[in-house]
Amino acid sequence: MITNLVKQAGTGLRVLLVFTVLLGVGYPLGVWAVSRLPGLHDHAEGSLVTVDGRVAGSALIGIDPVPADPAHDPYFHTRPSAAGGPAVSGGSNKGGFDPALVAAIDQRRAAVAQREGVAPDAVPADAVTASGSGLDPAISTAYAQLQVPRVARNTGLSEERVRRLVEDNTTGHGIGIPGVNVLELNLAVQRAGAH
Repeated sequence: MITNLVKQAGTGLRVLLVFTVLLGVGYPLGVWAVSRLPGLHDHAEGSLVTVDGRVAGSALIGIDPVPADPAHDPYFHTRPSAAGGPAVSGGSNKGGFDPALVAAIDQRRAAVAQREGVAPDAVPADAVTASGSGLDPAISTAYAQLQVPRVARNTGLSEERVRRLVEDNTTGHGIGIPGVNVLELNLAVQRAGAH
């Protein structure tokens, strides 16, 4: 009986050691090695966007820029976050008729309309509704076009030039329909304004 227990304990210990080496060392090393393959490296490192050798952000995470002077806001803005920022990700889990959600959307619509100088009914849905993660990097072309006059006015670029930058940065990536990556668009505007 005791010899049987010792044999079983020995077998269990050997299995534990083998699986610890395989799954605790081998598997992580294998995943790391695959992430180093050409074409996968940038994705594995977070799709970082660099400017002059410094990281400006990630092409996969939308962070709403905060202007130094809100009265002279030169940035395109992302969708609102229900989570409250990039440190936390998640939706609000509120239904479409929840009074707090409806109030928040009405408040966001009024704020965006005031910032952009348009009527509240001209504000697109993605400008006022938070995404599931709260970190979408892309906005709709309608929301980007709504922001063009303000960005042009505050950067000194012509509206036509800013509209061209929006078109140049419009893709089908991110939100599944034609959309604009906000970080890349803001960097393009910054480069165009520097010339």
